[in-house]
Amino acid sequence: METYKILHDQFKFNGRSYSKEELKVVAYSLVKEGEEYEKAIGDFLIDWLNGKSTLTVNTSGSTGKPKPIVLQKQHMVNSAHATGTFFELQANNSALLCLPATYIAGKMMLVRAMVLGLAIDCVNPSSYPLEETDKLYDFVAMVPLQFENSFEKLNKIKKLIVGGAPVAHQLKQRFLKNTKHTKVYETYGMTETITHIAVKPILNQTADMDVFTTLSGVKISTDKRNCLIIDAPGVSSELVYTNDMVSLISQSQFKWLGRFDNVINSGGVKLFPEQIESKLASIVESRFFISGIPDDKLGEKLILIIEGYPNIVLLQNKIEELASLDKFEIPKRIFSVDSFEETSSGKIQRKATLDKIAF
Repeated sequence: METYKILHDQFKFNGRSYSKEELKVVAYSLVKEGEEYEKAIGDFLIDWLNGKSTLTVNTSGSTGKPKPIVLQKQHMVNSAHATGTFFELQANNSALLCLPATYIAGKMMLVRAMVLGLAIDCVNPSSYPLEETDKLYDFVAMVPLQFENSFEKLNKIKKLIVGGAPVAHQLKQRFLKNTKHTKVYETYGMTETITHIAVKPILNQTADMDVFTTLSGVKISTDKRNCLIIDAPGVSSELVYTNDMVSLISQSQFKWLGRFDNVINSGGVKLFPEQIESKLASIVESRFFISGIPDDKLGEKLILIIEGYPNIVLLQNKIEELASLDKFEIPKRIFSVDSFEETSSGKIQRKATLDKIAF
């Protein structure tokens, strides 16, 4: 069935109910007279309501140049239902769109609302999204920076999903120490899988329990590189081959290790930058990332790139004293830059940032 053509009768947009024809009028009004973020919402609603079975979205560009992808609207509906089932969302539940509707994460919040009958409010997608509203919400999606900046107001949210980038260990610990009522889940997914296909709760668990569980209808496996292969017929007509290295636990659970294209081979030892970054997050206050540069003896040498200009000697000493780091995981050098290169959605572009540094 082409259920993407159906607008749930309980759907509300910024506090009001609309028929499909009325929503089209609202969408055109947003494009013509709205603020920039509202124009993006209007553009998407027009695309969604045009009767066509597909629409084109762009990838975020965090690992390369953004590229257009054609998605089936029915697959987007299927994704919305899978999310609704997993998080037990009900018609008339309240939702907040605080992500840009230019990318799949923001678009899917609107789709979930239209498909599941949610009452969705839209605010400017700033770094402090909860500053613009005093309402309580059943379901919200954020990126890690928004999550971090919303700690004092998380009591406004019952269930929160955080995606777009891994949630740093330090950020999780801060949440666990200060917030008890909001249920927060880290998500795994990409544009090709129409946002998340797996989630894990941010709980006070041991490392052995730090695993993603797939949504219903999703099966996973790995290729010879130990990179994740996703079989999700509800959201993709083909298998999705990723560059994410994982430790496979079952056909529905995995631990994420890091990007295959980021792995550093230093003296024959494979090092995962994302795992090292998670350990360093407890002592490094500025934004940073781990990378490797060519080295005559080691093949690749582990380095740390940090935003801003801290006391490098003091930082190196703190790193060397960090008990959780293996000796191979200690950066050989630390480089600082004024600011990181980013995508328009705020993700760090590692390669573009490295190109700014004279090694």
